Amino acid sequence: MLTAAGTTSTAVAAGVPAPAAKAVAATTRTVAADGSAQYRTVQAAIDASAAGDTVSIAKGTYREVINVPTSRTGLTIKGDTGNAEDIVITYDNAAGTRKPDGTTYGTRGSATATFAANSLTVTGVTVQNTWLRSEHPDITDTQAVAVTAQGDRQIFRNDRFIGHQDTVLNWSPSATGQYRQYFRNSFISGDVDFIFGDATAVYDRVNITLRDRGAAAGGNNGYLAAPNTNSAKKYGILITGSTISSPAAANTFSLGRPWHPTADAVGQLVIRDTALPAAVRVAAPWTDFGTFPWKSARFHEYANTGPGATVNANRPQLTAAQAGEYTAAAYLSGTDGWNPVG
Repeated sequence: MLTAAGTTSTAVAAGVPAPAAKAVAATTRTVAADGSAQYRTVQAAIDASAAGDTVSIAKGTYREVINVPTSRTGLTIKGDTGNAEDIVITYDNAAGTRKPDGTTYGTRGSATATFAANSLTVTGVTVQNTWLRSEHPDITDTQAVAVTAQGDRQIFRNDRFIGHQDTVLNWSPSATGQYRQYFRNSFISGDVDFIFGDATAVYDRVNITLRDRGAAAGGNNGYLAAPNTNSAKKYGILITGSTISSPAAANTFSLGRPWHPTADAVGQLVIRDTALPAAVRVAAPWTDFGTFPWKSARFHEYANTGPGATVNANRPQLTAAQAGEYTAAAYLSGTDGWNPVG
């Protein structure tokens, strides 16, 4: 090492190591809507946090839109009671809702919560989008996202995500990039395309509710999933070891349709080892998305049970050998061997 004068530093020349950088301790930021904590809003605590910090939220309802930027790597957001029903983050924008400048939010912009940071953990909270079609008959863009997950190595555990159309968006900022998101022991509800996107996402031991839009038996209440996985990716969305339920009439829900916004989007979705309700269209649970046929997508089932499960020509099944390649661990391991499954 050279000094300002260009001579060799005595300390280094003598073999004395330079002082080690002092580690910065992670900080917990507390939030309570009643003012009894450091911050009244979740976003204020996020803004004050550094990478690796924890935002701990007290019981209450927080009407706000939150955004965790990429700079908050390793942030933990948790409800401090351990019960997601106690901590509710809520808002009600839709894609067609107008901003003050007259433009609309669009699908991703409608999200109540956007999580962009890598290595993020969210646990013990409810995030919901309460926008209702019936209250806004003038709006035709009815997508209303509760959660946009758009980081890598993200974990969502013991949470509740509630909406109608487009509840949870699993998003890859780069269509061919590595963005993995793991949802476990959580609750998700919606009616149209409400688990969707092009990231690699695993829903493991999750309770999913198909919300009833009032269609009679054999009619159309909606679609569970709409992946638009890039064709270069082997893994898109996996639902495994889960329970899907519904109060809707029989044969009114499709398991999925392939969202095809670009030529290289070929949706990949496996539903396996999961209980399916009578609301699922037993004879043909997959459907086309516009002019893009579901048979061109990568849709499979394996070992599902319940009144909505069967095997026929319209329900492609993994073989036992293939099933070993389509597990939670396989989807999430990526290039670095990440394994949050435990």
